[in-house]
Amino acid sequence: MNLQLKEKGFTIIEVVLVLAIAGLIFLMVFIALPALQRNQRDSQRKNDLSRAQTALVSYQSNNRNASPGVTDALWATFKTQYLIAGTDTFEDPSFGSYIFKFKDTTRTAPSTSVADNGEIWVFSSSTCNGETISSSASVRKVALAMKLEGGGVSCVNN
Repeated sequence: MNLQLKEKGFTIIEVVLVLAIAGLIFLMVFIALPALQRNQRDSQRKNDLSRAQTALVSYQSNNRNASPGVTDALWATFKTQYLIAGTDTFEDPSFGSYIFKFKDTTRTAPSTSVADNGEIWVFSSSTCNGETISSSASVRKVALAMKLEGGGVSCVNN
């Protein structure tokens, strides 16, 4: 009687195929992960910009609709009094503390990512029209804008 023993185990092709599939899965995760993290940081930045907008509305209601001022120093005081009072923080997820930069009426959108310089640009007598800053007839209108890490500009106004 001729008995053939069949060995149990995986062939080399099966092992290579499983390793190739696992490698593709890891590659997809490592490609997608930075984009997901960048989008998460940009979402935090948009929330921070909305928080600054809310603080601006609060400031104006406490000060007869006046804006915080026309210099970076006055906006720094606004930040201290309305955004980081007590134990609150107002920081970019990757840069550190935000810096308000008063741009008066230049109305050009920020060109450097907030992740690189932490700047929130302030435009007086301005409103937001999508990603662009437009002139407003009201001196009480203030637009706040920042360039996002993933591209595009986030702009809010009171």
